[in-house]
Amino acid sequence: MATLLRRRPARLVVVAFSVLIFYALFILIPGRDKAVGPVEPKSASQYEYVRSSFDWSTVIETHPVPASELRSLPKGASKNIPAVQHQFRVDKTSAGKARLQVLADRRKHVRNAFVRSWKSYRTHAWLSDELTPVSGLGKDTFGGWAATLVDSLDSLWIMGLQDDFHDAVAAAARIDWSDTKETACNWFETTIRHLGGLLSAYDLSHEPVLLRKAIELGDLLYTAFDTPTRMPPLWLDFELAKAGKLQAGTHDPSASTTSSALEFTRLAQLTGESKYYDAIDRIARVLDETQNATRLPGMWPTFLDLQNFVFEREEGFTLGALADSMYEMFPKMHLLLSGCEPLYEKLYRGAMETTIAHVLFRPKLPDRADILVPGNVWVRDDGRIDLQPEAQHLACFVGGMLGLGGKLFLLPDHVDIGEKVTRGCVWAYDAMPAGVMPEICGFEPCPAKEACLWEKGTLSEERGQPLPEGFTNARDPRYILRPEAIESVFYMYRITGKSEYQDMAWRMFQSITKATETGLAFSAIADVTVDGADTEKIDSMESFWLSETLKYFYLIFSPPDLLSLDEYVFNTEAHPFRRP
Repeated sequence: MATLLRRRPARLVVVAFSVLIFYALFILIPGRDKAVGPVEPKSASQYEYVRSSFDWSTVIETHPVPASELRSLPKGASKNIPAVQHQFRVDKTSAGKARLQVLADRRKHVRNAFVRSWKSYRTHAWLSDELTPVSGLGKDTFGGWAATLVDSLDSLWIMGLQDDFHDAVAAAARIDWSDTKETACNWFETTIRHLGGLLSAYDLSHEPVLLRKAIELGDLLYTAFDTPTRMPPLWLDFELAKAGKLQAGTHDPSASTTSSALEFTRLAQLTGESKYYDAIDRIARVLDETQNATRLPGMWPTFLDLQNFVFEREEGFTLGALADSMYEMFPKMHLLLSGCEPLYEKLYRGAMETTIAHVLFRPKLPDRADILVPGNVWVRDDGRIDLQPEAQHLACFVGGMLGLGGKLFLLPDHVDIGEKVTRGCVWAYDAMPAGVMPEICGFEPCPAKEACLWEKGTLSEERGQPLPEGFTNARDPRYILRPEAIESVFYMYRITGKSEYQDMAWRMFQSITKATETGLAFSAIADVTVDGADTEKIDSMESFWLSETLKYFYLIFSPPDLLSLDEYVFNTEAHPFRRP
């Protein structure tokens, strides 16, 4: 035997080498559907790039900005930005290792929920905007430009779904932005979902075809600024845009027209094209000029007149629906621009001073929980400020925003307040029978932000269902797979390092999946005031379920250096943009 071995050294080397190659390929290198982090990029030639049938960059503007007046990205050395993330340390004890295994198991459950949803979309609604998760059909709600596919690109990359990512990129590379049955697109939604999704996926993967598609779409969306005031309308009418006849609105939601700064700034950073940054910088200047010219100085009304810039007539102010992401972008823009534009810190400080004084309230609760809730405010003609003590799920992002702003601008009290807002949303989750917070619910406010006496009264009812103590109503009892609560829980974990936020997230995830799971994926539900096993599914799964909700759940159970908050800025659709 020894003689035989000595006679065949070359063959043995070949065999040994083959075994090593097999081991490397099939054992060490994970296959499809294994969470491995970054996906190996393909070469550009492996994707067929199909140019859109109309080149929006050729549209001649009716109200152009002279080249000499174009505002470029801020120049100069980056400011010394304070660290946002907690300095996590590796716990090498047995307890620390056990905790890592718990987190890995939780992350696996989240990933499985994503894979289940994605596979059903791919099987039943491929290239449609959304899957209907009960009936198993596709529907188009955003122009038919495959919203779920584009919105999910970075999630596929982050979760290590290599084959699905490459297939989705190949499909995205063929999208024709002029091929739609619609006559207009929602400018804001298309910007945050499609443009944001492409830019983020490019930042992560460096696939050139994604940036080419982002530029195509960016040129389409840029035409919205061709109005007499250079302010964009809520709806981008394609034919009016080609003819140069778009007009800014006189009563448009503030968030819809002022919240696209991150996407156009990142596009300008990646392309060097000043026109993209100029467009959104003009919006920021308008906000600066009008911040103290409203009925509630420091904040802007929910609806804006962007033709005449007269904001004093509007009574309503909120951090919730229709206004939310306008405020969210202030600290994020400061971070994306590395502090080189001081305007965004000014806007944030002024807005949050007013928010803390007039919008946040402490609810009367039986357990006297030390939480805060963002309400709605109405400023009457006589100057009286009326608080509407309602919580919106959409406004749950405020906790994370305050945490981020507190770290960036060295305002530790903002971090503390952000924690109280975040815990308020988690409290609402834990209190509801389904374990999920409703779209809108009401409370009785304390006179101040200190603890106040709870007086038990007659329980309110929704659809014949008694509400838990502390709530006065569940005016909109739906849950539509929203991400804002887990978003703030994620931010607070990354900012404070408190592992209790991971445990909150796990309770939320279990409740959400129990209440929303269908035979195919997960669905919005009609009422969270019933037990999670008895919910009515309303056959809707918006793209943010894959883009935002499950991404934040996945990240909070992942190692904290995965998409560090010091290296990436998340847009309002949870698309991470790399800081230059």
